[in-house]
Amino acid sequence: MKASLGRRVATYALAALIVISTTLPLAWMLISGFKGRSEVLRTPFQFFPDVWLWQNYAAILQDPAFLQSMALTFAGALLFTLLSLVVNSIAAYAFARLDFRGKRFWWVYCITPMFIPGMAILLTSYVVVSNLGMLNTLAVLIIPGAASAVQMFFIRQFYLNTPLAIEEAALIDGAGRWRIFWSIFLPQSQGVFVVVGVGSFLAYWNAYVWPILTIQDPGLQQIMQYIAGFRSERGNEWGLLMAGSTLAALPTILLVLIFQRYIVNGVRLAGMK
Repeated sequence: MKASLGRRVATYALAALIVISTTLPLAWMLISGFKGRSEVLRTPFQFFPDVWLWQNYAAILQDPAFLQSMALTFAGALLFTLLSLVVNSIAAYAFARLDFRGKRFWWVYCITPMFIPGMAILLTSYVVVSNLGMLNTLAVLIIPGAASAVQMFFIRQFYLNTPLAIEEAALIDGAGRWRIFWSIFLPQSQGVFVVVGVGSFLAYWNAYVWPILTIQDPGLQQIMQYIAGFRSERGNEWGLLMAGSTLAALPTILLVLIFQRYIVNGVRLAGMK
């Protein structure tokens, strides 16, 4: 009994430590948005400001460049997420359920990028999109990364869990492969689609290196480009920078909080087989 109580106490203590360590930096960033220029990096460290300044958040929300970059990044993330779901789910269904010549070879070929760091192919990817005339367009941020080996593998694992008898019954009734995919597999893919969709949205929203490399037009600037160039343009306005960073992080935090239950269920279901 004592051992069980001690184990529970240790579990709760560890959980509390994890929660504090993950939320404390976010809380500090949020509160620093209310500080003056000299208070953010003041020594000795002070968590709360002497005077709460709402002007930082008001000023950043009145900046047209900030609002434009947020809107463009949000629209691009939605398009990227939709395209990722379409491309990777169709490919996953083909590899999970169809038999075709060279299937094993093409499956290995498609998932090989899982083991190649993105930085290793960064320059070659840049050369390709440059030759295609895609630089300084939203297409260069959306199309190249839509097909994902990790997401394809993840969705395929989920589709492998669907009983084969259901598919065979649909084929006997005269349903084609597209009808089976649309009417049987898609309706039950909500959980795994949430996991893949949230991952795609976060990947696009937090992307920095690729947008910096391929987008030089200020009118197409993404939110991470805006945050990165903030100091060079605004000097040491640390409170304003923290306010902008907090607002930039808000959509992703809300997204995870809203879909956290589906994310856990999707990971569990996709890992069953």
